[in-house]
Parts: sequence; C-alpha cells; structure tokens
Amino acid sequence: MESTAQNAHASALKNLGLTVLACIATTVVATPLLGHLDLANIVMLFLLTVLVIAVKLGRNAAVLASILSVLLFDIFFVAPRFSLAVSDIQYLVTFAVMLVTGLTTAHFTSILRQKAKEAEQREQRTAGLYQLARQLAGTLTTEQVVDIAEAFIGQQLAARSCILVPDDSGQGLLAAGTANPLPIETRLATVALESGQLVRSEEIGDMGYAPLYLPLRASMRIRGVLAVRFAAPPKEPSADTISLLEALASLVAVALERLHYVQVAQATEVKMLTERLRSSILSALSHDLRTPLTAMVGLADSLFLVKPALPATALETAQALHEQSARLAGMVGNLLDMARLNAGEVTLRPEWQPLEEVVGAGIKLLGNALAEHPVKVDLPADLPLLQFDAVLIERVLCNLLENAAKYAPPRTPIELAARRSGGIVEVTVKDHGPGFPEHRRDELFNMFVRGQAESGKPGAGLGLAICKAIVEAHGGHIRAENRPAGGACVSFTLPVGNPPVVEEEAE
Repeated sequence: MESTAQNAHASALKNLGLTVLACIATTVVATPLLGHLDLANIVMLFLLTVLVIAVKLGRNAAVLASILSVLLFDIFFVAPRFSLAVSDIQYLVTFAVMLVTGLTTAHFTSILRQKAKEAEQREQRTAGLYQLARQLAGTLTTEQVVDIAEAFIGQQLAARSCILVPDDSGQGLLAAGTANPLPIETRLATVALESGQLVRSEEIGDMGYAPLYLPLRASMRIRGVLAVRFAAPPKEPSADTISLLEALASLVAVALERLHYVQVAQATEVKMLTERLRSSILSALSHDLRTPLTAMVGLADSLFLVKPALPATALETAQALHEQSARLAGMVGNLLDMARLNAGEVTLRPEWQPLEEVVGAGIKLLGNALAEHPVKVDLPADLPLLQFDAVLIERVLCNLLENAAKYAPPRTPIELAARRSGGIVEVTVKDHGPGFPEHRRDELFNMFVRGQAESGKPGAGLGLAICKAIVEAHGGHIRAENRPAGGACVSFTLPVGNPPVVEEEAE
C-alpha cells in the first residue's frame, strides 16, 4: 500500500510539471504572434492548451492550466506587459470568461474521460465474464469451478475469495477445493445461505475476516456462499463491483448445479445398470435351476409309485425331498418373476372379470399351505367387474395369503375382504400374527427384505416386492400396516374404470 501511495504522488508531480511546461510552451509560441494576431485568437491558443491537458492529464491538471493561462496571458500579452496590472477594464471580462471557459472545459472533458475509462473497464469485465462462463461450462469438478472463480476475482478485483458449500449433513458450510481458505465468519455465511441475500460487515473485515458474503443462487436452490475480501483497506465497494460479483455468483451457482445433476444422473445410471445386471443374473440362474428342480420334484413323486412300496422311513425322506424341492422351485419362480417384472418383459393381459373367481382360484391353489388356517372371505355382492390380469392378481393374492399363513399362529383365521371406495376397490388380507417390525415397514416392499430378518421361516424376501410390481403395473397401490388388536394387514387397490354393463337374462 505504501508503494501505491508513492506511485500516486510521483504521478501527480509529473502531471504538475507537464502542465507548467505546456502553459510556458504556449506562451513562447504565442509571443512572436503578438503583432500579427488579435488577442482573442491568442486566448484561443491557451484554451486549446487547457483542452489538451484536460484530455491527457485529467481534471486537476486542467484546473491548474486554466489558472496559469490567465496569469500568463495577463503578464505577457495584456498592456502594460510583464505585470499584473490592467490598463483597460474590459480585459477583466476577458480574464473571467477565459478562466470560466477553461474550468468548464476541464470539467466536462474530465467527465468524458472518466466515462470512457468506466466504459472500457465495463467492457473488460463483460469480456471477462464471457470468458468465465465459457470456462465454467467445461468444468468437470467442483475444484475446477473454485479455481476459475478465485482466479477471476483476483485478476479483475485484486481480491481473495472462497466458495462455501453445504456439508453432507446440510447443517454447516465447508470451504470447497482450496488449500488456503479465507478466514470466514460462519454466522454471516449461514445468514447469506438461508436468506438468499448479500451480507456485508466491514467491522469483521478489520479483524481479518472476509467482510462480503454472496449467496450462490441457482434455478432450483441456493448452492452455497461466495466470500470475498478485498486487498485494499476495507471500504464500501462500488455498485459496479457488487454487480460484477453478483453476476459471478450466478455463473458459479449454475456451474455447481450442473455438476450436481451430472452426479445425480451418473449415480442413477449406475443404479439402473446394477439393477439390470442383477435382474439378468437372477433370470439366468432361475432358468438354469428350474429344470433340475422340476426333475427333483418329479423323482420325489415317483418314489411313492415304486412297487413294492418303499419302507416308511424312505417314504418320509421322499416326502421331505418333495416339499423342499417344491419350496425351492417356488423361490426360483419368484426370482424369475421379479427379474421379468424389473426388466419390463411382463405384458399385462387385462380382462373384465369378477374378483371372487380369482380369490377362489388362489385359495384352492394354495391347498395345504392354508390347511391350519381358516380363511374368512368377505366380498360384497355389488362389487363391480374389474379389469386386470387374472394370472398376476392371483399371484398377488397367493403371496399375501401364504405370507399370512407362514407367520400367523396355527388355527388362527386369515381374513380376506374387499370394498369399493370411490373409483377404486381395496382388497385387504389380515392375520393374527406378530405383525411387521415398525422400523422396517418402509423397506418391506424392497427385494430380499423380510419382515423378520432373523426368522427361521423359509423365504427369500421377494413375495411383497412381486406384489408391489404387479399392483403398480395395474395402476394401483399397496401398503402394509399393523392392526391395533395385533396382527398384520396388507391391502392393495385396483382402479374400477368403466366396467361393461351386464344385462340379466330374461326368464
């Protein structure tokens, strides 16, 4: 700062010397012309000198030139010469007009010079912002954005800066991509982030902290805060400087938001590829396992037909082999169905049909699985026809009834009911078992998630996931909850639509 002050003082002395020399030179040039030119024309020479000095050296030098010109004109050109005395009073008017004209010329010329300088500075800043926008458009990481922004602020404003972004918890701010961040007043930065307004405090600037905090406001939300500290002593920044910083903050915010959504898109793509790979693996394994499992079930059944009959212990072993093979075949079938549903390879074949037919077919299909649980069915007589794929909805009912029978105590009833509510029909399956764990209710419909993770009951955690995929494919919703009196309740909805009118046959 001392060096800057010394340079300014030297420049002022230089301008003063050049002004004095210019006025003396004008006097030397005009003296031989005294007998050939009228005094009014010699005044024009001095005014021309004032104009040139105003353009080249600025207002202060032009004011000095105006005063010197009046004095030199009076001494060397007005009788009596070589003195400040004036023989004709009309020359006083000439001096006054000459001084006012010189001062006015200096004033307006300096204003035009300042305007031209400001326009040039704005042009440079606009070109800098354009170049900055081009550089930010090609950034791939947050660190690159920070480096480009800090370099721009240092070059255009001779200031230091720091970009603050929310941490992973969203409760605090962290300096992004800089090894030597500015001292930050966290409270003011938080106020700028939450309010979305510029925050400034010159008091903390005197203490070494960044005094200026601008929110990085993007189209969706505020992405962080830009902190700035000027190299010169703390002072009120100009409107042009604030405007430049706000434009910079907007460009940085857009760049950060673009990088955020690029990361989100990449993560989503990776997740989709992972799910697709997992579905492909499940599908391949299911196809490869289904044939040998079906053969095992058939071989176990054939042991009961051997003549003469096998011993009782051998038949018990065959029965156990049959049950375990059938259960494993069911699990493999679930895996294959889930893989097909995720891959979008299942095509619905909806038809208008009564719900009670599918309910009856599902209960009959389960057979021994419901042997120890009486099923109470409550279907209203005025239930409308529904448009659905009978095979898939039967699969949903079978999965829900089988789950209820698996976890409910023996000889406890399972309740299946349906009711219409506006434009939907809600189907509910209730049991008297232990219910669902409260802390896992949001995960129940994910693949490979079981209600009781440590349960000894067989299963792979795919039944509810399959039910959800099928119900949502039909345009419905499914949810699970615990009954107040104990037990689990799973319900799903199907849209009513516009069922066809069924005319009764005449007797």
